[in-house]
Amino acid sequence: MSWHDELRELAASLGSGIRRGADSLERLVDRDPYHIVGYRGYGAGGRALVLGRVLEHEGLALPEPGHSKLRNLLAMLKRLESDPLPLARVKAPLPEGDREFVADDEGFLREWIDLPTTEPGWSTVRLELADRRADVPSAVEAPILVPLPSAAYGVISDMDDTVIQSEVTNFLRAARIVLLENALTRLPFGVAGFYRALAAGSTGCSANPIFYVSSSPWNLYDVIMEFLEAQGIPLGPALLRDWDLGLSLLSNVSHKGGHIREILQTFSSLPFILIGDTAQEDPEIYTEIVTAHPDRVLAVYIRNVRPHPERSAAVQQLARRVAQAGSSLVLADDTLTAASHAAVHGWISREALPEIGEEKRADEGAGGKEASPGVEKGEPVPTLVVDPDLKAADLE
Repeated sequence: MSWHDELRELAASLGSGIRRGADSLERLVDRDPYHIVGYRGYGAGGRALVLGRVLEHEGLALPEPGHSKLRNLLAMLKRLESDPLPLARVKAPLPEGDREFVADDEGFLREWIDLPTTEPGWSTVRLELADRRADVPSAVEAPILVPLPSAAYGVISDMDDTVIQSEVTNFLRAARIVLLENALTRLPFGVAGFYRALAAGSTGCSANPIFYVSSSPWNLYDVIMEFLEAQGIPLGPALLRDWDLGLSLLSNVSHKGGHIREILQTFSSLPFILIGDTAQEDPEIYTEIVTAHPDRVLAVYIRNVRPHPERSAAVQQLARRVAQAGSSLVLADDTLTAASHAAVHGWISREALPEIGEEKRADEGAGGKEASPGVEKGEPVPTLVVDPDLKAADLE
């Protein structure tokens, strides 16, 4: 590492130590009860990934569209400051016998368990807080998704500026959105119809699984799940990250890439469609995935939300790798273009395109293409299609 990296690492270590000390002191005087939050996991082949966290119960109310900015701000601050219970003991009563886990120093629980009796579809694993430091008993059902045999492929999607408007390329605007909006006032991109079509597949009953891999913090998990439900977007495991201080916070490549590789390994018989955007590092991450797994990626769909020259090189590199792998790529600033490509290949039903087109027009508003929410103004970027059988004009 350079001296800059060493200095940042030292600052991060000191910051983490100070924060842990402050959290310990706060736990002595803050008597909010601890509870378990069960995150959506997944499984296959008799194994399941159980995800959860033990932290203070802040008693947050359900969001309402009419909640004020101040109320949203106070609720978000509660989420962000919610204290975890380090090294908490959690018990999972299973048919083969009870299992006990120990959370990490941030209260996170991430365990692969044997579940030979798990049926395809959504099921649950009961998690019980067994730690004596918790005053109130707590239990939760952690959802587990096992894809149905009818699944033809899986979908791995980014979240920020792909599904939900976050404007992560502008820190102040992104902070304002996160702090002052709630799950019912956050604005979507027009992907609900497309994602429902992907989940349904060409037959309408494929039940293709969708996984959301995001750099958003776990503190926003409830916001993301409530947003998906409110928008009618198919639910799926959401793999977020801990926003601890450290060099890992500066890059999404290891976080997103690691989760995607684990999903591909778990569902080794399924091909996948990857969906992302140009705002962060999705082109770079997907380049690595396509290169390492050339036979597993049906297509890569990238929403253009940052028409800056420095991003074109990364997208062109991804396009070359996709072509070499025999896969396809679509770069566009709307969902309808990607949906049209999927329909041509028979991955979704053509009957879904009118609804997706309506969502595109709703996104654009009366001002047309330049008014598309979340898309920065700049030189227009033409639609890019990497497909030996198609060109951009075929999707219009």
